[in-house]
Formats: sequence, C-alpha cells, structure tokens
Amino acid sequence: MLLYVNQGVVTINLPHAALSSGGDMKKFWSILDERLELCYRALMTRHNSLKGVKSDVAPILWQYGAYARLKEGETIDKLLYGGYSTISLGYAGLYETVKYLTGESQLEEKGYKLSIEIMQKLNDKCEEWNEKTNIGFSVYGSPIENATYKFAKALQRDFGIIEGITDKQYVTNSYHITPSQEINAFDKLAIESKFQELSSGGCISYVETPNLTKNVDVIIQLIQYMYENIMYAEINTTTSYCQVCGCRDLKMHEDLKFHCPNCGNDDFDKMNIALRVCGYISTNPFNDGRAEDIYSRVYHIDDKEFKE
Repeated sequence: MLLYVNQGVVTINLPHAALSSGGDMKKFWSILDERLELCYRALMTRHNSLKGVKSDVAPILWQYGAYARLKEGETIDKLLYGGYSTISLGYAGLYETVKYLTGESQLEEKGYKLSIEIMQKLNDKCEEWNEKTNIGFSVYGSPIENATYKFAKALQRDFGIIEGITDKQYVTNSYHITPSQEINAFDKLAIESKFQELSSGGCISYVETPNLTKNVDVIIQLIQYMYENIMYAEINTTTSYCQVCGCRDLKMHEDLKFHCPNCGNDDFDKMNIALRVCGYISTNPFNDGRAEDIYSRVYHIDDKEFKE
C-alpha cells in the first residue's frame, strides 16, 4: 500500500475575507485572491523547511518502507515533488462566508451556488500552484480543533458581533452545514457529498445522533447510505458516565459544561465523556469554541424514528 506524505497545512479564515469585503462581491474575490497568495507563501515556507532533511531523522518512515526506502544520509527532497507527497490548503467557515454574502446557507440556492464557486476557486488555485511548482497542492477541509476558537475570536476582534455570523465562539468546520441548522441525516450527507468532491486533500462529514442502540436498523441504513453516496463520513454520538451516581446520560448545558441530570455533578474530573469532535473521539475538556460547537449541535435523526 502506498502512503502519501503530507508536508503540512495552512488554513484560510474564509469569513474574515468575506467580512473584510463589506459585502461587495467584487471586493470579496479580490481579497480572497490576496489571502490565498499569503497561504501560498506560508505553504512554500513549510515546503522549503523540509528540503535537505535526511532520511536518518526517522528511519522507520524514510528508510524501512513506511513512507519510502531511502539510503542512510539521503535527503527526502525528491519525495517533495511530483505528487508523491501533498501539501494542503485548508479552509474554514464556508457557512459563515456565504451566509454573510448572500443571507443564505448552503441549503438554499444562492448560498449553495456561491459555496461551490468558492470551493472551485480554492481548487483552481491549487492547480495553478501545482503547475508552477510540481508540488502536490490540494484542498483540505481542516478539522480546525483549536483554530475554530481562534478564528472566531479574530472575527469578533476585527468586526464586532454580527448576528448569525460572529455571535458565537466557533467558526463552522470546512464546508459543513452549521451545527445548529436543522436537517435530516440523509439530506445532510447528500448535500455535503457535493462539497467533498471539491475537497480531495481531506474531508469529513458527520451526522449527530442520540443513543441508537435500540434502533440498529437506522444505523445500518446510515452506513449503507454513506457507503453509496459520500467519500468519508461518521456517526456522532456521546458515551458518558457519571462517577458520582452512575448516570449514563450526561449533556452539555448552556454554560458549556457537562451536567449529570440525576445528581447535578458538573465536575469533568468526576465523569467520563467520549464524543467525536471532528475526525476523532475526544475524552478531554474542550476549549470554549469547540464546546459551544458541541452544545449547538442538533440531532439529524428525529426521536420519532426510534424503536422502543
């Protein structure tokens, strides 16, 4: 099996470009071009820092076949070109961007159209850079685990609080439909699959569900639909346990802390929480941005669909 090496990622804050334009579409595309040029320069800095690195720094990776079988003392330079490795243009906040510029989300006509145009722009830039450098640039839907909060704070710092755009402590992941927007699981997967086609360097979609252990049929239907319709997707659910009283139904409240509905315990050190954040399962406390994202999430499978 061939493993592709990634040289790193630089992620663009798309809503910042949109808000900087003041809603002027011509100005938005011009600012986006400027920001993408900054991303290119940053990515080339990452690339150039790898040139001259010798295989000896990680023999298992570079000499014994995990990535390659280079000789001792040989540099990895030749593997940085020609498509053997990739380097990623990340992006975040597509929802906030089109919501600000069109007043619509990706679920509506104008919002969807602009979303596709922006994604195509990112792909066109990567192709342009590929041709210029012979380096494998690709568009990557960044999980932005810490950046979701940093990007949101930057938006509030520079533009203040704008209802529906900067009034939360997180920026929506990549192309995702924003966590609080109501949508059926199958419809969400169908629409997000269109964006995955334009995020070939990396992408992940999810549907949020309650405990489905009593509704295995729906789990099977979801997995089958994912297999047939989308490149990479996950089913999110929360596993929890209160160490004080044994309750297994802990929920995050508006104060962005998990609470036990039975005994009131809200001490994270006295509970076990495991939930998928974006791409991996976390058991750690979350920064305020990611916590608010989790709190905002709606279920994409309705309770009425459950079997008792």
